[in-house]
Amino acid sequence: MAIGCSMGLDRTIRFPTAETPAWEAIRAQLVRVGETGQLRMIDGLPAFPDEDPAENWKELRVGTAAGMVTIRRGAGVLMCVVWGNADPAMNAAWAKVIWACATAGTGVIDTPAGPTAAEQFAQSEGISPT
Repeated sequence: MAIGCSMGLDRTIRFPTAETPAWEAIRAQLVRVGETGQLRMIDGLPAFPDEDPAENWKELRVGTAAGMVTIRRGAGVLMCVVWGNADPAMNAAWAKVIWACATAGTGVIDTPAGPTAAEQFAQSEGISPT
């Protein structure tokens, strides 16, 4: 499945199998880095803040303290997307969502420097999980 993105910044997280982590696992990792990660939309439809997506979700819009991050899911991949004009606070929140997705499912992050493990990504982005 191709996952497209336009007018935004994106990072792909690849997992060892076609499975990707559940939203609950991603949200638990976000809490470790100080983000509540409230869902705003599930597959293009408005979501209640305490709503959990169905197991077969394809796209989540996650509210962070700095703004919205989109998580798109395909077979064995998650893609985290923000607008191309994101400010430093939004870029920091985006990095936390990327890290949370990777950590929740032992994924590897595609970065400009090449494939990067979640631990290395956290260090490079100044993310300190509790």
